[in-house]
Amino acid sequence: MDRIRIVGGRPLEGVIPIGGAKNAALPLMIASLLTRETVTLHNVPRLSDVRSLMRILGNHGVDAAISGKRLGQAEDAGDTITLSARDIVDTTAPYELVSKMRASFWVVAPLLARMGEARVSLPGGCAIGTRPVDLLIMALEKLGAEIEIEGGYVVAKTKNGLRGGEIVFPKVTVGGTHTALMAATLADGTTVIDNAAQEPEVTDLADCLIKMGARITGAGTSRIVVEGVSRLGGAHHTVLPDRIETGTYAMAAAMTGGDVLLQGARADLLQSAFDVLARVGVEISENRDGVRIRRNGGGIAPVDVTTEPFPGFPTDLQAQFMALMTRADGTSHIRETIFENRFMHVQELARLGARIRLDGDTAVVEGARALKGAPVMATDLRASVSLVIGGLAAEGETMVNRVYHLDRGFEALEKKLVRCGAEIERISGER
Repeated sequence: MDRIRIVGGRPLEGVIPIGGAKNAALPLMIASLLTRETVTLHNVPRLSDVRSLMRILGNHGVDAAISGKRLGQAEDAGDTITLSARDIVDTTAPYELVSKMRASFWVVAPLLARMGEARVSLPGGCAIGTRPVDLLIMALEKLGAEIEIEGGYVVAKTKNGLRGGEIVFPKVTVGGTHTALMAATLADGTTVIDNAAQEPEVTDLADCLIKMGARITGAGTSRIVVEGVSRLGGAHHTVLPDRIETGTYAMAAAMTGGDVLLQGARADLLQSAFDVLARVGVEISENRDGVRIRRNGGGIAPVDVTTEPFPGFPTDLQAQFMALMTRADGTSHIRETIFENRFMHVQELARLGARIRLDGDTAVVEGARALKGAPVMATDLRASVSLVIGGLAAEGETMVNRVYHLDRGFEALEKKLVRCGAEIERISGER
């Protein structure tokens, strides 16, 4: 199993290219099941989750191809993936595939909308809380689906196709909104989705579905209206830049006292996190090439944050921000309101010398103490990269184990950091 070795103490300086958003690419790929025509996605990140989803879609009969790099294309440019679901050969998504990645459960929506049936295993994924699928099932039932749970599978059927309806989510759910949006595009009549997730990745999916012929208004707000159509066509679509990768490298630069251009990043996708970093003492400026992050000389101010659905502070940056606050000049409070078990990185940061106390859903971080390198263990995707950020600032050597989590969400992380002066390397194989 691969490990990552870091020797800390070097500021990051240079250019870090930001790839396409994983959290946008996955639902976009799944949406290809809605049409017999070809969907071509550009700027798709090279991640293990993308490869896993390609295998899952292939199980349903999707013909997927990755185009080679075009002449003159930048080294860090994302892939172009062509997806053709002309003939769906199987409406079952088996446990051995779905258990590896939660987002693959969303295939239930396009399979049901197009084929009138779906049998999809209950999902797996990162161990950061229960993250139940009850709201996704509720959304499909509001559109006329008949659903039962049999032997660990969600079995969904509709006799005469899905019908438009009113879906009111009791709490904001990105997965539920993705599911409702895809299912409603082929439903008969009008669907209203209230308390919808407003994340940019939801808007990106809606934009692509509109290119395919869907009639959608309100994406990016809490109320989305979908006028169902009888069929969807093909489309070309470019995946938006990854705001979580953007925020992660911004915090790494802030942690090390660096000066980094996040090439291709968009500040509007991450304004709440950038507002917090400005209060921390980071200089942030946007230009036509991306977003520049700079912290040279000044200390790190403690700031309290609470994770919230977009446009609030993202839960996917909570662990990274906690790593940054371990070096703040004072005490900060980080409240996690999205996932009930997303503090597993705390005990690993403590191995680096961090002083963090948990009080219910809040982590109290006493900063300013120097971090010391140590062997640590990644527990999930975002927790693992928080340990990398801690290692970049720690004295001596940090060894991050179980880094397969990183490969699910960060493309070429160590290569990007090396180019900016970090002493970091991947060590392959068992210890």
